[in-house]
Amino acid sequence: MLGPRNASIRLLYQTSAQLFLKNQKNHSYAGFVARFSSTLTHNQKAVAFTKDELDQAREARNKGLEPYVSKLPAKIIPYAELMRLEKPVGTWLLYIPCTWSITMAATQTLAPVSSTLWMLFLFGTGALIMRGAGCTINDLLDRNLDNKVIRSVERPIASGRVSPNQALTFLGAQTATGIGILTQLPADCWWLGLSSLPLVFSYPLFKRFTYYPQVALSACFTWGALLGFPAMGVMDWSVMLPLYTSSFLWCMTYDTIYAHQDKKFDIKAGIKSTALAWGDKSRKICTAMSVAQMGALGLAGATSGLLWGPGFLGGMAIFGYRLFSMVRNVDLDNPADCWKHFTSNIKSGLIFSGALLIDYFLKILGIM
Repeated sequence: MLGPRNASIRLLYQTSAQLFLKNQKNHSYAGFVARFSSTLTHNQKAVAFTKDELDQAREARNKGLEPYVSKLPAKIIPYAELMRLEKPVGTWLLYIPCTWSITMAATQTLAPVSSTLWMLFLFGTGALIMRGAGCTINDLLDRNLDNKVIRSVERPIASGRVSPNQALTFLGAQTATGIGILTQLPADCWWLGLSSLPLVFSYPLFKRFTYYPQVALSACFTWGALLGFPAMGVMDWSVMLPLYTSSFLWCMTYDTIYAHQDKKFDIKAGIKSTALAWGDKSRKICTAMSVAQMGALGLAGATSGLLWGPGFLGGMAIFGYRLFSMVRNVDLDNPADCWKHFTSNIKSGLIFSGALLIDYFLKILGIM
């Protein structure tokens, strides 16, 4: 007999197949997305919010658009929100592992500064576009869940400001742009980059049938830790795999903290996460993952020959201090504190990125 998890997965596949066949008759992919999302959530009770809660959510959304997104034309703002341009933390966290791999590979190969900066620019643009595409997919599939969580009830599709058809068209443009950026990279990057797309398109589904959606998110969100090496002409798996593992565990840690923000509403909406799976054990598990993460990061430094560089060693020490301080001090029952510590990972990651750049320039100058 199939266990509960396998049965859920089989049901998911059967539901998807049945709806796809119906969709083929109707020739409407937008209709397929809408029915798929609806079918996955039709047994869940609607979560009622008070007028004050909804007013506060709308006010928070409008306030969050300041100071830049709010100045865009009114018709463009909902699409900017689909990309989460007003919340760049996700783009930064997607981009940071890219900077690590690019800079480490550039230091190993003594790549020209112009080539290194060009790759950092391309990956930064790609992170912005593909994170936006991931958010669009997430909002399409979650539109019947987003209206059950107060933090997401004002998202463009859930609130009706963008239709599923419009979102799909926008997603097509984002994906085409992302693939266009990928074609600017060396050919070795193409297969590695394209192989991440199934995860990008499917990870929003995982929270419906497993308590470990953070695994799927972390797997695709830290793909840049792999991709930066072939982008700089290096295909050294002895460095790439431990760096990817370190980035993966980092994402698991900070996204578990992120998930603790919504656990009260997630229970009502039937959304699963490691925050709910681990509960009071989250801090201990995140501590263990952080220890493993730092070990993997040290291994990446050792196999690349960069471990004893002043930047790598000093940057890793500062990063580790901030990481363990975050896990130790975060109040997992306080959504605002979870958000504060979650966003602190941008600074932690960029400190290590800057430290790696120090080693790169020291080596370029012949000092190291």
